[in-house]
Amino acid sequence: MVYLRSVLFYLGMMVITLVHNLFIPFLYLLPLNHFQRYAYLVQWSRLVMIWLRVSCGLSYRVIGKENIPDGPAIILAKHQSAWETIALQQVFPPQTWVLKRELLNIPVFGWSLRTTKPVAINRGSAKEALRQVLEQGTARLKEGLWLVIFPEGTRTLPGVRGRYAIGGAMLAERSGYPVVPVAHNAGEFWKANGFLKYPGVITVVIGPVIDPTNHKASDINRQVEEWIENTMTQITTLKVNAGNLATS
Repeated sequence: MVYLRSVLFYLGMMVITLVHNLFIPFLYLLPLNHFQRYAYLVQWSRLVMIWLRVSCGLSYRVIGKENIPDGPAIILAKHQSAWETIALQQVFPPQTWVLKRELLNIPVFGWSLRTTKPVAINRGSAKEALRQVLEQGTARLKEGLWLVIFPEGTRTLPGVRGRYAIGGAMLAERSGYPVVPVAHNAGEFWKANGFLKYPGVITVVIGPVIDPTNHKASDINRQVEEWIENTMTQITTLKVNAGNLATS
């Protein structure tokens, strides 16, 4: 049953994506600004999340919504699956992402991704990638966009801690924009590079804002890693659920 429901989800997702992208060219024929275009683009993620719930019985809850600041911020999030790249669009204000530039070449999906003004880095050159994050990331934040960064760089298995790269923390130190850490257990239901989607409720926890004022990047990075990994031990369904966390 899980296999059949997963097939159904992907078929529906393909239809949603193709139909949605048919109208993207028209967004540039109309006198719209980026945020007006984004309002249309983000409807794709909303429809996909609804279809995921209907087809696979997989939904989510968000804890800590009161920690979302009023202005743009840098989101440093745990990375376990493709789920969070879709769902975070529904949790936070208009945003863009730091991602590998190869994703922009994916037919249909990549074309749509380009319209979100991503910071598409060259992962083959660490120095060049960091420069892009610092320069383009600051520019996006000044434009009013939130910036999503996965500091581990690649998807990790549940229970695994990847190496937290310091680029997002350096961006916070140099730009002065706050950091919002995010933990979630999506990988337990939608596995990294996995086909099957298991029913259940994914828990997303938004941590307290980290003000970069008078803090070194290394200190910011350490705070982010400690908070995310400590929270992961509370929300995992592999051991004990987060009974002490109150849903907001």
